[in-house]
Amino acid sequence: MSKGLISILLLVVSNVFMTFAWYGNLKLTELKINTDWPLILIILSSWGLAFFEYTFMIPANRIGSQINGGPFSLMQLKIIQECVSLTVFTVIVATVFKGEPIRWNHLVSFTCIVLAVVFAFWKTK
Repeated sequence: MSKGLISILLLVVSNVFMTFAWYGNLKLTELKINTDWPLILIILSSWGLAFFEYTFMIPANRIGSQINGGPFSLMQLKIIQECVSLTVFTVIVATVFKGEPIRWNHLVSFTCIVLAVVFAFWKTK
């Protein structure tokens, strides 16, 4: 398997953890699981999930970076990460937060992010 593909797969896993670390507490509130938790406990539990985000994000960046022999420049890695982040977020919103609609303007915004990836890989002289 290529370093680029491994890097992207690790970014996907990382972003699943990131999305749940950032937004999972809202689902728990919606389910009335953490409604009486103090904010500090919610923050600490999110940090606990973020630990796992970093255990995949750091290797993804190290494997994918040209600095370590990978195929991507730092700018390309960051733009790929943002595209992966929005893709994972959209899938989770559509499946876990079913009351949150995805509208046409969200799709246009996402298309602009995908175009950013295209331009990041555009060969310039």
